[in-house]
Amino acid sequence: MAAERDQLAKMAVDDLDREQAERELARLARKIAALDLAYYNADAPEVSDAEYDALRQRNAAIEKRFPDLKRSDSPSDRVGGTLSSGFDKVIHRVPMLSLANAFSDDDIREFVARARKFFAHDRDLTLEFTAEPKIDGLSASLFYREGRFVQGATRGNGTEGEDITANLRTIGDIPDHLSGRGWPEEIEIRGEVYMTHADFAALNREAAEKGEQTYVNPRNTAAGSLRQLDASITAQRNLKFFAYAWGVTSRPFATSQYEAVHRMGEWGFIINPLMIRSGDVDVLLAHYRDIEAQRATLGYDIDGVVYKLDSLALQERWGAVARAPRWAIAYKFPPEQATTILDRIDIQVGRTGALTPVARLRPVTVGGVVVTNATLHNADEIARKDIRVGDTVVVQRAGDVIPQVVRVVKEKRPEDSHPYEFPKKCPACGSDAVREINESTGEKDAVTRCTGGLKCPAQAVEQLKHFVSRRALDIDGLGDKQIAAFYAQGLIREPADIFTLEERDEQASEKLAQQKGWKEKSVSNLFRAINARKHPDLDRFIFALGIRHVGETTAALLARTFGDFATFERVVREAGEGNAEAREQLIGIDGIGETVAQSLMAFFANKRNREVVDALLKQVTPRRHEPEAVAGSPVAGKTVVFTGSLEKMTRAEAKAMAERLGAKVSGSVSGKTDMVVAGPGAGSKLKKAEQLGVQVLSEADWLALVS
Repeated sequence: MAAERDQLAKMAVDDLDREQAERELARLARKIAALDLAYYNADAPEVSDAEYDALRQRNAAIEKRFPDLKRSDSPSDRVGGTLSSGFDKVIHRVPMLSLANAFSDDDIREFVARARKFFAHDRDLTLEFTAEPKIDGLSASLFYREGRFVQGATRGNGTEGEDITANLRTIGDIPDHLSGRGWPEEIEIRGEVYMTHADFAALNREAAEKGEQTYVNPRNTAAGSLRQLDASITAQRNLKFFAYAWGVTSRPFATSQYEAVHRMGEWGFIINPLMIRSGDVDVLLAHYRDIEAQRATLGYDIDGVVYKLDSLALQERWGAVARAPRWAIAYKFPPEQATTILDRIDIQVGRTGALTPVARLRPVTVGGVVVTNATLHNADEIARKDIRVGDTVVVQRAGDVIPQVVRVVKEKRPEDSHPYEFPKKCPACGSDAVREINESTGEKDAVTRCTGGLKCPAQAVEQLKHFVSRRALDIDGLGDKQIAAFYAQGLIREPADIFTLEERDEQASEKLAQQKGWKEKSVSNLFRAINARKHPDLDRFIFALGIRHVGETTAALLARTFGDFATFERVVREAGEGNAEAREQLIGIDGIGETVAQSLMAFFANKRNREVVDALLKQVTPRRHEPEAVAGSPVAGKTVVFTGSLEKMTRAEAKAMAERLGAKVSGSVSGKTDMVVAGPGAGSKLKKAEQLGVQVLSEADWLALVS
């Protein structure tokens, strides 16, 4: 069992099947929880930061590939550690979130671009960002009432921390009473407790002279000192504190991140002098280089640079995800790299026919993890880096959890090497493998795809795995191994076969219960689970079909729009046959672009696909989608079209608001439209609404209606 776990831990995410992924997520949840306990509670980390980050990233990558396997105790939804029984508990009225990580300049450029895109419709808006060192210490919360420090706490699990007020009072950088003026009656200051290199060295010298055990590093020592039950021990450690954030406050005290931090400086806190503010991404990245260059001379540990959107009003609008704000990101310093030999390149075939090259490497340890595989992404990536079999390559575990080849050490290249030729035939079925032309750009797509469709066994098996997955039909007991075995035996070749399996088993000479790994009870449970899915929700059914470019969100949008499968199929097929009204109805759905529409039409234009769907519909009946009732909403169940320029919010915000209130957002006006919200510059959609007698609202009217 241990050997099997070790083998799973070494496998690339792309190599995991569903059952393996489920076991690996369970292992990662246990492992990360144990490491969190050691790091946050015992202040004795068992692995390096890079290895810990790699575990979290591996967990996130598996969840991204198999979203239906996400666990209720997923590390993705957890911040910090558990709580010690030695301290009273403190509830954080504003959660103390973690930060998303960046590992390259491109990640930061993308972060800035996301912000600009989200606020793109705000007129004359100039976005600025702050950049400051990421202190490697222990997060702490300080609550002040009428200027006096009354309570301090650890971050804990992000929602609940530990009361360490007495220990925090011993830190000279934390004022007992706020200086200056303008502070709110109640305010929670947040920051990082740390130990300087000089104080750490002095502490270790003293411990060595006394014959006591020395300490590992400043971060662990600071954390352990802060969580002593005897505050007099904390007082001896000369801890420091940088203030850089805040939680609950009785009233606003600043309009920007930069202003807020400097107000804290006026109130008596130490703030980091290396904090800057700029709207130029090149300046922000240059500051990262400057801080990295100063890292060895700062006198305290840092492990990256934190970027935050400066405007507090925009921070609130952009919001947060499960464990991190969208408006902040930590650019970590470079990860560990290692050199090894690339023995061969294998090609994996996915559900949509994508051919993904994977480098098979001689085992090498990178950041404490043994690496044997690395993603090569696509043919262009191999050609760009000129990667060849037999090459000595530099690999790293950064950004993607899947190890990646950074570069080739060309001076060590074998003399008889030759460029890698990407296959022109599918290795699973022998069909042509092609790179499609992107209609919007006229250029070849990066991905090479098998043209075999469902006749390709690799695609067929992956499609069946997708069909029964948790976010699709969710058939319990029918995992990846069972699907692969049933396909090989000829028992299940297409989705409809799943629902006739019980009837065929009754007539078979060799019953399923007689096969290895099956018993009467497990077979009975499987058939019960299959029968329970004969009336799936419409959005799950559409998603389960595995139509290219149709994910869960798009499937839900199609279900809300059409209500039942027959209507959905009819409109898509008519659109594909050239019916202009049906095409307009399909393209007009807000969120359905040309790419998705073309994919839908191509799917139902394929005779084999229609046969598969028709056979399936003889076995299952998707439920009609009924719109959710939103109590008190004046737009619940209504179809709304936004047109023209919106002045108070972006189109994305307006759409999100309407959908939260139970409305359906469309991109085109028809007789089924209930209301059109028209801003300045509204053109043909407004005219059509007036011709059809559809209710027209201004942006102000809309906001008044839904307020």
